[in-house]
Amino acid sequence: MMLFFCFRLFGKVCPEPPIMVKGWVFSTLLVVFLVFAAPCGAFYLPGSYMHTYRQGEEIGAKVNSLTSIETELPFSYYSLPYCRPKDDIKKSAENLGELLMGDQIDNSPYRFRVNVNESLYLCTTNPLDEADVKLLKQRSRDLYQVNMILDNLPVRRFTEQNGMTIQWTGYPVGYIPEGTNDVYIINHLKFKVLVHKYEGGKVKVVGTGEGMEVISEMDSDANSGFEIVGFEVVPCSVKRDPKDMLKLKMYDKVNPVNCPVELEKSQLIKEKEQITFTYEVEFVNSDIRWPSRWDAYLKMEGSKIHWFSIMNSLMVILFLAGIVFVIFLRTVRRDLTRYEELDKEAQAQMNEELSGWKLVVGDVFREPTSSKLLCVMIGDGVQILGMAIVTIFFAAFGFMSPASRGMLLTGMIVLYMLLGIVAGYASVRLWRTLKGTSEGWRPVSWSTACFFPGIVFIVLTVLNFMLWTRNSTGALPISLFFGLLSLWFCVSMPLTLLGGFFGTRAEPIEFPVRTNQIPREIPAKKYSWLFILGAGTLPFGTLFIELFFILSSIWLGRFYYVFGFLLVVLLLLVVVCAEVSVVLTYMHLCAEDWRWWWKAFFASGTVALYVFLYSINYLVFDLRSLSGPVSAMLYIGYSFIVSLAIMLATGTVGFLTSFSFVHYLFSSVKID
Repeated sequence: MMLFFCFRLFGKVCPEPPIMVKGWVFSTLLVVFLVFAAPCGAFYLPGSYMHTYRQGEEIGAKVNSLTSIETELPFSYYSLPYCRPKDDIKKSAENLGELLMGDQIDNSPYRFRVNVNESLYLCTTNPLDEADVKLLKQRSRDLYQVNMILDNLPVRRFTEQNGMTIQWTGYPVGYIPEGTNDVYIINHLKFKVLVHKYEGGKVKVVGTGEGMEVISEMDSDANSGFEIVGFEVVPCSVKRDPKDMLKLKMYDKVNPVNCPVELEKSQLIKEKEQITFTYEVEFVNSDIRWPSRWDAYLKMEGSKIHWFSIMNSLMVILFLAGIVFVIFLRTVRRDLTRYEELDKEAQAQMNEELSGWKLVVGDVFREPTSSKLLCVMIGDGVQILGMAIVTIFFAAFGFMSPASRGMLLTGMIVLYMLLGIVAGYASVRLWRTLKGTSEGWRPVSWSTACFFPGIVFIVLTVLNFMLWTRNSTGALPISLFFGLLSLWFCVSMPLTLLGGFFGTRAEPIEFPVRTNQIPREIPAKKYSWLFILGAGTLPFGTLFIELFFILSSIWLGRFYYVFGFLLVVLLLLVVVCAEVSVVLTYMHLCAEDWRWWWKAFFASGTVALYVFLYSINYLVFDLRSLSGPVSAMLYIGYSFIVSLAIMLATGTVGFLTSFSFVHYLFSSVKID
């Protein structure tokens, strides 16, 4: 549960992580084998394997949870009075990440026969009662979308706004025409399914994510058929006579409809009204190949601005960071060179008159206050940073594409648990370095295993309770909730304790100088922490543009796919955090302030404060349509969790870099 973007988690607790790990390892090994074993016609890693369909073969569409950018509370498709399948509702198997995001994928009565164009009747509801009318109107006013899936492709629709064509995924539950308060339901759907005829050949296709398949020349004939390469819909509202419609059976033919329909011929939502649901389907041949079918979803509006802004930001930050780093290196090198070229008498005089950082040589490695908490936060930071780098690295190479629903979050959770061994090792070894002994390593390991996950668990418990009260599909059932606790205690904690045990066997880092028994008095300095707060602005400058697109993809229902840029931004963030923290540490040492430990951590960790403030700014100015206190609390809660994770990760980078710098600096000085 520990991490989302830490939304909501998963289903079967004990068997799931091993299955995911085995599947991922097998997929990786098979891909490597195929790359180096023999040449092939094509190689593709899209997220799911290709499926071909025969002429007239039936395909069933699936429906996901109803979603809205107004409330961010997902609800089940069948919570509304929609038509149900003949063979009852069947839930699709969902992975950890899908359940974490609140997805609930069910079968639907919508049936398609390959290359058969038809207009069909589904059902007519019972007369709507007051509760049904109220619910339908509320979902329509909250801009809820129906998310339908065919062959793993979300349905798309297009609207015209200010002379521009806007692409959306899903279609609305209902709509309110301008100038009226009446609500009309979408009860007729005109589907267009794009198909491409696949005739086999020398092309070999490898897929990852939901499955894996290799199509070779020998079985190409067996796989010949039609590929689904596009799924579009034109929704409209049509009023039909229920007396005539009730005479029909499901999938009987009806007359096609020209959308949009005049308002007086549209279906109004009101009590005692019976709503008839119908749909049309048209199959269109397309030149789009199966490996390219997701391109239409990933072409977001403003993508050119996005790429230009990212590149501009990277170049500016690299330039500034390079200048700071070069100046810093010249200053320190000159200081050390001047000091080592002097004789002992001149060195003593220089220590008294000029060199402030050398005056704290007997205190620079004095144990900091709250040393246990520092060790715990460093361990958790190493764990989070490692998870982020590995996850984004594999996402950048296509292993976690949007076609693999939930794969990204599943990978994050599994990696976070496995890296518990690294967190335990890092925290206990730092503890042993500070204390000089392994005594007390068990409480440090336990605290490392509980600190960040415990905070996340408390926050998500409160948020999950809010979701329970609203009957949202984003809420975890009690069984899953306790299953997640079992996963935490049975997998993450033992690995962290094992890492702590290895940390006790590792050699502690030896300090190059001795620590005096009496602490040196620190000169009074004003505004010291203001410099630390201001230091976070430079790392924030490396990621705030990318942060905007990430927030938009999460809260506005867009696809985020530029993981290559995200990987570059993450690596750049690490470099800038390291440089900023080292510069601030050097400044404090020059000011004879030997209490650098926590300041080195927060010099780079304060970027999380700006991330949280930016998230609040995004809520106020970009998510103005977000309605209700529950939605706002969900947003703030998730933003807090993400900001805390960023603080631990960036603070760890700054601390470890500063620790290495201070150790190197005082190892380079000749001291009698």
